[in-house]
Amino acid sequence: MGLLYRLVPKAAFAVFAVVSMASGVAFAAEPSSFMRIFGAVQPPYGFVLFCQSFPQECAEGARGEQRVTATAERLAELDAINRTVNKAIEPATDMEVYGVSEHWTIPRLRGDCEDYALMKRRLLIERGWPVGAMLMTVVRDEKGEGHAVLTARTTQGDFILDNKNDDIKIWHKTPYEYVMRQSYLNARVWMSLDARHGSMLTASAPEMNRAQAAITSLGH
Repeated sequence: MGLLYRLVPKAAFAVFAVVSMASGVAFAAEPSSFMRIFGAVQPPYGFVLFCQSFPQECAEGARGEQRVTATAERLAELDAINRTVNKAIEPATDMEVYGVSEHWTIPRLRGDCEDYALMKRRLLIERGWPVGAMLMTVVRDEKGEGHAVLTARTTQGDFILDNKNDDIKIWHKTPYEYVMRQSYLNARVWMSLDARHGSMLTASAPEMNRAQAAITSLGH
């Protein structure tokens, strides 16, 4: 309120405050366009097996900040890849395709949510996007069920590529609860996006802690 108080005369500010309270107007801060991380967590089990089968897909990229400048061309590229993969891959569960409850892979014709995201990640990296800007992300969807999307880290914010939606959106504009995502420093390490898992990390060093074993499966 400091800057506003200095700019608005006291009498006018008092009237403004009374009118605002009387009308029930609430001034809530817009969520940040950049996700916050809260410590290292265990990666999804399917991801661990995926990295064992396709180690090249989990190789580390360049160290340091990997946000891509959000030019109109870059955002259009995200949009095109999201729509193309969503159209090309037929949705199917891992049980239907592979006969198991959890299987992460690069899809050919059919796939689960994480398969869509892995395909988009590969295609964008092939087009020059840094590994550290293309992060697999786990969320809870509108039904509270596990779901995977791809996060694109840009200077304008963290955008979501989703097989449920052809439009790319800033992460907080989606209807999801964010659980975890890959570290931008190490593709094999996962970081919590849930504040209940610890204090927010502001330094990059803790991201280098290796995650262990496996956790919950995804459903879409």
